[in-house]
Amino acid sequence: MNRRKKINQLLKANAKKASAKLAPKSKDKYISKADRLKMAAEADPDLTVSTEQ
Repeated sequence: MNRRKKINQLLKANAKKASAKLAPKSKDKYISKADRLKMAAEADPDLTVSTEQ
């Protein structure tokens, strides 16, 4: 592999990584189970989770 091809290959790889970082993410941000329960409790106050027994 000659020097020019090697440099071009490195530059293309770096450009590909940079554009992948700027691309929109397809997955939603992870929300923990506790946070989901908390959000559900705030949205519907009638549905309260009781930890006391």
